[in-house]
Amino acid sequence: MDINKLLSYALESGASDLHLSSGSIPMVRINGIMKPLNMSSTSEEEMKSVLPQVMNEDQIESFHDNKEIDFSSRLEGKGRFRVNFFQQIRGLAAVFRAIPEIPKGFEELALPPVLENLSMLDRGLVLLTGPTGSGKSTTLAAMVDHINQNRECHIITVEDPVEYFHSSNQCMINQRELGASTHSFANALRSALREDPDVILVGEMRDLETISLVLTAAETGHLVLSTLHTSSAVKAVDRIIDIFPSSQKGQIRSMMSESLEAVIAQKLLQTKDKKTRLPALEIMIATTAIRNLIREDRIYQIPSVMQAGGVEGMQTLDQDLQRLVSQGKIQRSAAAQIAENPKLFGSNVL
Repeated sequence: MDINKLLSYALESGASDLHLSSGSIPMVRINGIMKPLNMSSTSEEEMKSVLPQVMNEDQIESFHDNKEIDFSSRLEGKGRFRVNFFQQIRGLAAVFRAIPEIPKGFEELALPPVLENLSMLDRGLVLLTGPTGSGKSTTLAAMVDHINQNRECHIITVEDPVEYFHSSNQCMINQRELGASTHSFANALRSALREDPDVILVGEMRDLETISLVLTAAETGHLVLSTLHTSSAVKAVDRIIDIFPSSQKGQIRSMMSESLEAVIAQKLLQTKDKKTRLPALEIMIATTAIRNLIREDRIYQIPSVMQAGGVEGMQTLDQDLQRLVSQGKIQRSAAAQIAENPKLFGSNVL
C-alpha cells in the first residue's frame, strides 16, 4: 500500500483525517462526517507495509512493545500529519490527521477578538476545553502564532506530539515533544520554570502533578496555555479542583481564583452548506465576580455570571449557538444537538 497516494487523495478531497484498519475499507472524515473510499478492504499485510513508510526503527519497536503509538510526521510533498497506530481485534489500524504547515489566524478560524486579547496577557492560565477533534490544538496554535508576531518573548511548548511547528519570529520558540525531547509533562514543566520562559504551552493537563505545576507557573508570572477534555468551562474548573485531595481543595480554589484568566470551551459544527465547520464557543473570563465564586466554592453560579457578562467578552455556549443560527450559518437541529438547552432551538423559536 502506497500511503502517499492515499494521503494525497485525502488532502485533495478536503479530508481532515484518513482512517485505515485491517479488514475494513479505508475511510476519510470530511467536515466531521466519515465517508468510505471507493476501494477494497485493507489487508493486514497492506497495513504492515505502511509502518516503515511513516516510522523509523525505534518507533516501530515502541509500537510493537506498547501496541499503540502517537507521533507527528512530515511526509514529503504532503505536509504534516498527526499519526496514531494501534492494534484492534482484526489487526492493525491507523489514523492520519492533516496539520496545516502554517497555523491559521483567528479571523480565518472564525474565532472572536477576545482570544487575541488573552494571547497578549503577561501572566495567568488560559484553558481550552472540548472533546477530541474540536479544534483545541488549532486554536492554541493560532494563539501562539499571534504571540510570535506581536510580542517579544520566550515561548516553551510541551506537547504529545508536536503538531504545529512554529518558526521564531518576534519570539524565541522552543518546542518539546513527549518521548523525543522529554520524559513527561511534569519533568518538562519543572525544567521550563528554570529556562526563563514568558509563555508556556502545555499540550494537555493529564494528572495531578502536571496540573499543580501549571498552576504554580501561572501564579509565578508566566502566561500558561493548556487544554482539558471537558465539555464546559464550569466542568473544567471542577475537574481541576476535584483531582486534588480534600485537604488541598481550599488552597487550590484560592490558587485558581488568583491565576485563572479564562476558560474557552470549544465545539465544531457543520455549516448549513456542509462545506466546512465553524466553532461554537463558551467563554468564561476571570472577572472579580468569577474569581470570588471560585474562591467561595460557588462554581454552580458561574453560568449565570457568564450569561450576563457580554461586556467582558463572556458568553455561554447557547448564546453563541443562537448567534450562529440567527446569522444563518448553522442548522437549528445541529445547534440543538449540543446545546445546554435544546428547547431554545425549536422550530418556533428565534
